[in-house]
Amino acid sequence: MISKLSYVHESANLGPNVKIEPFAYVGENVVIGEGTWVGPHATILEGAIIGKNCKIFPGAVVGAIPQDLKYRGEKSSLVLEDNVTVRECCTLNRGTEASMTTHIGQGTLLMAYVHVAHDCFIGANCILANNVNLAGHIEIGNQVIIGGMSAVHQFVKIGDHVMIGGGSLVRKDVPPFVKAAREPLSYVGVNSVGLRRRGFSTEKINHIQDIYRILFVKGNNVKKSLETIDATIKESAEKEIIMNFLLQADRGLMKGFR
Repeated sequence: MISKLSYVHESANLGPNVKIEPFAYVGENVVIGEGTWVGPHATILEGAIIGKNCKIFPGAVVGAIPQDLKYRGEKSSLVLEDNVTVRECCTLNRGTEASMTTHIGQGTLLMAYVHVAHDCFIGANCILANNVNLAGHIEIGNQVIIGGMSAVHQFVKIGDHVMIGGGSLVRKDVPPFVKAAREPLSYVGVNSVGLRRRGFSTEKINHIQDIYRILFVKGNNVKKSLETIDATIKESAEKEIIMNFLLQADRGLMKGFR
């Protein structure tokens, strides 16, 4: 149902059972999937591609051009996969020529006042709590939780199953399966509660802890830690994920245990 008090551009492509509330704005060439709800005073701009059963709450601005001086008007996109919830007053920007898109994975919840800048890639089933701010070119894995009032520096990578405490300043890469907090941001353990909820066995969690004990607790540098992990820790899917992340941590890693 489309309210007569909303504005929907004639070129917008709306799926079945899309509901547009009064005073919402849907711009040119926007795509909105089946069953999505767009609340009053929400703004969906050109370049937005929204999946099925999403919820866009009042005051959200989805698909605005990047806040980036190198943007030259290229026809980039902002993609929300299915079942994404965008709460009040979030601002989600399109990509630049660097990747041409900003992408938010299925089932992700963006709480009120979250900002996602250009060229960010957020995985599935993530939660970004109120007032989280992401700069450009950030990569976030699947099932990541970032506490409220946190700010993430441009080009940072955050691995799968990470939990970051509220009010954090994330300036360095955060590897998979860990909890991070304090200032400067530091390793505070493996995200064992989150991993158990997602079906990881005690044996697997202990295996992950063995890896991070070498990396973050024993005081070795990253090169030495990688050599030790490779030589002493048995092979597993989790080890491969962690090692691949560490080898691609271009901004360097957050601090170890203090």
